[in-house]
Amino acid sequence: MTPHGHFNWNEFVTRDPERAKRFYQETIGWTYQAKTLTGGGIYWIAMMDDVRVGGIFHAEGPGYANVPDGWMPYLAVDDVDIRVKKAVAAGATLMRPVFDIPDVGRLAILLQPGGAGIGWVTPFA
Repeated sequence: MTPHGHFNWNEFVTRDPERAKRFYQETIGWTYQAKTLTGGGIYWIAMMDDVRVGGIFHAEGPGYANVPDGWMPYLAVDDVDIRVKKAVAAGATLMRPVFDIPDVGRLAILLQPGGAGIGWVTPFA
């Protein structure tokens, strides 16, 4: 398990996952595993030499209308609910309620002061 305060995951958020997949496959050599999301859709797990190195998330639907393509890093935290309270008190904005992803962890998507996006995750053991 990734220790508290260390980067845990990186995810490319895009409206065109096929273009992103092609780009990284042709330039870096990534291969992909498809994972069906709860509620539909596919999440692409990027692989390098059979090791998970990141993900590609299809930003579709009304909540993503103004979200530009870009990388979203995720930090591992010891207790996402407690840490989000501290983050909001320190000036961050919680973009949506904290949520669980089965077999992954409990996640929060924040805008830190200054506006940069960051994900925090307490991985499930």
